[in-house]
Amino acid sequence: MLVLLPPSETKRDGGDGPPLRLDALSFPELGGTRKELADELVELAADPAAARSALGLSPRQDDEIARNAALWSAPTMPALHRYTGVLYDALDVTTLRGAAAARARARLAVGSALFGLVRADDPIPAYRLSAGSALPAGGTLAARWRPALDPVLAGLAADDLVVDLRSGSYAALGRVPGAVTVTVLAEKPDGSRGVVSHFNKAHKGALARVLAGSRAEPADAAGVAAIARRAGMRVERRGSALEVIVPG
Repeated sequence: MLVLLPPSETKRDGGDGPPLRLDALSFPELGGTRKELADELVELAADPAAARSALGLSPRQDDEIARNAALWSAPTMPALHRYTGVLYDALDVTTLRGAAAARARARLAVGSALFGLVRADDPIPAYRLSAGSALPAGGTLAARWRPALDPVLAGLAADDLVVDLRSGSYAALGRVPGAVTVTVLAEKPDGSRGVVSHFNKAHKGALARVLAGSRAEPADAAGVAAIARRAGMRVERRGSALEVIVPG
């Protein structure tokens, strides 16, 4: 099983790994697009006004532009430790121990606007690039990524069950045929339901933690739902789509 996470806008600073080496990352067939985008971000960082416009930043976020300027020289850390925020707080991967921690490192991957797809232990620097960013070179990031990323994801899906927890904009960067998808719904006392917005990431992070550390190796959406239910989550299945139901 592969659990595909979205990235986060926020990233942890620093790291004790060597500067970025694309040949040290998983999925080397993505190297060409990775290098093009990294070089573009470094060049863009030399013009802060243009960088703010392309990346949707304010002048108070110029430290994000400085991160991009240092992409090729900044220290790295494992991807799963680089990303921060609500989902990664709920995932809380650093508290997993022993076999559960090893399973998490093997099962978790992150969709990325800059790197396309990285495994948990891939060493990456801090950066700023979102799926909806509009770089000066033109074309959407989805249009640039899909020719390279679609075949990689299809290959993974042919070998393993993929649980795709990415948001819509990141899922558009590369499609996963046959993936198990997850929606979080809030149920009100009257029985009506609506999509959770604010706490969506927290519930997906909690699900990712359960799946990452489980001894079970599910073969389909029903197996994924069974793992979640054993952990006390309320889950309904509609084909390969799962709905996590939480109080509204």
